[in-house]
Amino acid sequence: MSVAVRPRSVLIIVQNLPVPLDRRVWLECRALVDRGYQVSVICPKGPGDGNFELVDGVRLHKYYPAPRATGLIGYLLEFGYCWLRAALLSLRVKRTAGFDVIQACNPPDTYWALALLFRPLGVRFVYDQHDLNPEVYASRFGRRSGLLYRGLLLLERCTYVLADHVVSTNDSYRHVALTRGRKRPDQVTVVVSGPDASAMRRGPERPQLRQGRRHLCCWLGIMGPQDGVDLVLHATRHLVDELGRRDVQIALLGFGDCLAGLRRLARDLEVEEYVTFTGRAGPRLIADYLSTAAVGITPDPSNPLNDVSTMNKTMEYMAFGLPVVASDLKEARVTAGDAAVYVPPGDPGALGDEIARLLDDPDRRAAMGRLGRRRIEEELAWEHQAPAYVSVFERVIGPPLPPRPGG
Repeated sequence: MSVAVRPRSVLIIVQNLPVPLDRRVWLECRALVDRGYQVSVICPKGPGDGNFELVDGVRLHKYYPAPRATGLIGYLLEFGYCWLRAALLSLRVKRTAGFDVIQACNPPDTYWALALLFRPLGVRFVYDQHDLNPEVYASRFGRRSGLLYRGLLLLERCTYVLADHVVSTNDSYRHVALTRGRKRPDQVTVVVSGPDASAMRRGPERPQLRQGRRHLCCWLGIMGPQDGVDLVLHATRHLVDELGRRDVQIALLGFGDCLAGLRRLARDLEVEEYVTFTGRAGPRLIADYLSTAAVGITPDPSNPLNDVSTMNKTMEYMAFGLPVVASDLKEARVTAGDAAVYVPPGDPGALGDEIARLLDDPDRRAAMGRLGRRRIEEELAWEHQAPAYVSVFERVIGPPLPPRPGG
């Protein structure tokens, strides 16, 4: 008589974005399912989402997101609310589908406490470190001291201590895990947030997105105070007022804490008619804009976070064959190489000047775009990252199917 053997199961917890909107997490889910693991996800709802969805074999358990947080008390309430909702849903997942390992995707660095609760049941813990939260704080508030900063270091330290394995997005983050996190080299694996090269590639142009102008340039991402989107608007004013360019439309694809302020800034700089704010951008909208664009913009200012972070938007521009104008930061050069031109961080005039030079040199744009696309296809694409990611779970909990009892 045969005995049914449950596949090894993974629970992924995400607080920052819904899934599948979180592209990195969705690619991780698909890689695990393709290998034969059972995957459940706990995340906040996006617009129109239900409490539970089964998508491509992935069980998505969702809760209403917390109200928008403002100030310290607001953020503490948000983190507490999300933690409790995730904890309650994790009990449901444990009862219905089960899980052998929890993967926590930060921010925030609070889900080590949930992993600790399940540890007596033999559940392992993988830390997928998307951000360095102490560096986020230092970048937003300009200091590496005080009670809040020390508290973030403590939460990160607890996460490192509890983690059976750390997944880092680049070598700079891996260095932090090895030094500040005191992990052994065999406990840290680099998995770049590479795009799906088969899905992210240039398609038909949508000329109407240029709003009647000759060129379209794009910025893509989450609009936070450390992301430098305001520099794009100042660069737009430089293009229009100082360089006399009336042939450029700038599209800002995304949403975030700064969206309303950026709309006001566009009005104040009198560049509203040259800027398109799309709001939340799904894969189809992103593909339409990046297939039509001439240049991708990565304007991130130099700060403790950006100096060591890999910008997903840069790789997405490259996947669509776009040349990039980027701030001259360490990981930007590691990612893009000669597929980008680099400007001093925080200099909107230089940003605008390089955009203009690229727009006036179509041969250079095409050559840079080919270099970027080739780098994605040969090295950075998710297909090259997935094996390293899946190997983490094979190491931590074993292959997808455990040995049969008595086998």
